[in-house]
Amino acid sequence: MSETTSTTPATTEKKEETFEFQAEVGRVMDIIINSLYSDKDIFLRELVSNAADACDKKRFLTVTSDADTMDQSPPQIRVRADPDKQVIIIEDSGVGMTRDELINNLGRIAQSGTKNFMDALGDGSADVNLIGQFGVGFYSAYLIADRVEVVTKSMQAGSPQLRWESDSGNSFTISDAEDADPIEGSGTRLILHVKDDAMHYLEPSKLEQLLQRYSEFIEFPLSLWKDSTEYEKVPDLEANKDLAEGEEPKMKTVPVTKSEYTTMNSQKPVWLRPPKEVTEDEYQEFYKAAFKGSFDEPQKWTHFRLEGQVECKALLYIPGMLPFELSKDMFDEEARNIRLYVKRVFINDKFEDIMPRWLKFVKGVVDSDDLPLNVSREILQKSKVLSIINKRLVRKSLDMFRELADDEDPSKYIMFWNNFGKYLKVGIIEDEKNKKDLIPLLRFYSNKSGEEYTSFDKYVEGMPEAQKSIYYVTGEGRKNAMQLPVVEKLTSRGFEVLLMTEPLDEITIEAIRDYKDLNVVDATKEGLDLEDDEDTKKEKEELNEQYIDICEFLEVELKGMVQKVTVSTLLTDSPAALVQGAYGVSPTMQRYMKAQSVASGGADGNLDSMNQAVLEINPKHSIVQDLQKMVNSDKDSEETRNFALLMYDVASMTGGYEVQDASAFAKRVMSMMSDKAGQGGSDGKVVAELETVVTEPETVVAEPETVVTEPETVVAEPETVVTEPETVVAEPETVAEPEAKKEDEENDDDKAIEPEIIV
Repeated sequence: MSETTSTTPATTEKKEETFEFQAEVGRVMDIIINSLYSDKDIFLRELVSNAADACDKKRFLTVTSDADTMDQSPPQIRVRADPDKQVIIIEDSGVGMTRDELINNLGRIAQSGTKNFMDALGDGSADVNLIGQFGVGFYSAYLIADRVEVVTKSMQAGSPQLRWESDSGNSFTISDAEDADPIEGSGTRLILHVKDDAMHYLEPSKLEQLLQRYSEFIEFPLSLWKDSTEYEKVPDLEANKDLAEGEEPKMKTVPVTKSEYTTMNSQKPVWLRPPKEVTEDEYQEFYKAAFKGSFDEPQKWTHFRLEGQVECKALLYIPGMLPFELSKDMFDEEARNIRLYVKRVFINDKFEDIMPRWLKFVKGVVDSDDLPLNVSREILQKSKVLSIINKRLVRKSLDMFRELADDEDPSKYIMFWNNFGKYLKVGIIEDEKNKKDLIPLLRFYSNKSGEEYTSFDKYVEGMPEAQKSIYYVTGEGRKNAMQLPVVEKLTSRGFEVLLMTEPLDEITIEAIRDYKDLNVVDATKEGLDLEDDEDTKKEKEELNEQYIDICEFLEVELKGMVQKVTVSTLLTDSPAALVQGAYGVSPTMQRYMKAQSVASGGADGNLDSMNQAVLEINPKHSIVQDLQKMVNSDKDSEETRNFALLMYDVASMTGGYEVQDASAFAKRVMSMMSDKAGQGGSDGKVVAELETVVTEPETVVAEPETVVTEPETVVAEPETVVTEPETVVAEPETVAEPEAKKEDEENDDDKAIEPEIIV
């Protein structure tokens, strides 16, 4: 302890020394070349951008300098590949570099000559459009080259032509380059000695693709050395052999291949111009040029500039049709419709945070100097700047949608909705901040709209005074949704019902709790409250008491299929209807979720809890009244049970549910048909039909044992139809003998009683 205490004063009096970080240059270069960039294609973008900066510096110095001795030649950029020498040459007629600038700008890593130039300008008010920021773009050349030569000549009077050379190791050399091809005026020539594994970059077509992708809007003329084929007319020597004097010589067309520099950036960046100066034709031409896979005309566009805390220029388009890449997958990751530029240079089109995914279909360009890019300019970092740009892009997109919806020609918005309506529905689900702005843009069919769409605003305008909520139902298609028994509840009172005919519709509408102080209510859910008067409520209570026996009977027979059975006063034409409990899921959604579960390899057993079906019966319907009588007389009979199950099956089908036991349902229907045939058919027909069913089972069911061994399934009372010969077959005076037939013809009363005897 004492030793520790005695050393404390010495510690406080220690000397501090400052050291500079040391770095292994070769290792740093290796990191920059192999780890900083994820795509080798970036090299051409970076080097052309450097050349553009050099040209911009020259333009600025030429305008501001008083010296007449400076090079006045117009700036330009040229790219050429030489497969024979295995080199790519990028040459600009920009400002060039002196010996000191070569050492500082290329020999010092992360030393940005562009940034130093901007700092030297002072307040930054100069009219320059420089791209470079980090001082590492030049080293992207080593992505595809194992050795780089730089031949340069400064625009300063009397500057020599110099050569800088390095193989990306720890050193570089600078020497005179008088032996190289002379540079006219001033400028820089980069010679990239291409690696063996990057030989495909020597193809002019590959270079053309990269230049058009990344640098098509560079301000200065950008050209590529490439072969072009032209067709010329020349005399046809063979055809002109026997040409008579004075005749016109015959000509033929031959292809002529020329190698020359071809301009790559003829398209102008219209988003940088004031919107008032851009014509409609220019907007449409730019749309087709910037999005080369688009063969449609844009339906609408918006061109704006964001100033203040963040500066941004943008041009957004609504396509005239759904892009092909989105027709198979509405959120296809390969669909890159928002192109990000920084000072005319294309950066990327993969940034997910620049626009929400429900606006995936919107195409456009965004150009901002304030975007937080990483050093390689491939990754967009999250920041407040990005959030501000995102909000403005969404707001401008919504403005375009509203303008289409308010257009005098309603077909414009209908076309937009048919193409992109599903994206707006996703926006309702995913974008809580913009949900209120999206709801008025939604369109659905209704029981009153016919073949046309209706909106929430139009729905509210047509509401009766007594209606206090917005009602909707779900179903597969308009026809099936219209046939739902629950629609009767609302149409009987003159209420309009919105039809949700797709799985996405149901998810969307569930995210909308209210609109303009009106609740949005699912009419297929249990306990639909239409704010009845006291008399109606009292009537319903009385009916519940009156039909309590049938409700209890049905709950027992339908155990596991429904949660409970209730009496409804709102059904008119249907005897019963299936509705879902408060937390139940519609049959359409149940099928969709089961299919999704099976597709993902899961089991659908855990989805049964989502089915909370409730059976509502119509006490005024004759079928329910007949069932009530049957329950009171003999509720344990098979006939009563089949009658009840058949009513449930019909309610299931009309409600959009699947019949769980199709075989049992078919038997119940056949039994009912047999009984009906026995009641309404003539004597001979009934006997013939019954004989056919009993003696020829194969004509009815492929497996005869199902008919022969279970006669009670086909003929409910065999003792009445088959085994009582005195009634149907064995009594000659009733069926077979002509004398009895004559008596029947003479006696109308006997003839009227005869069908009852058969039954």
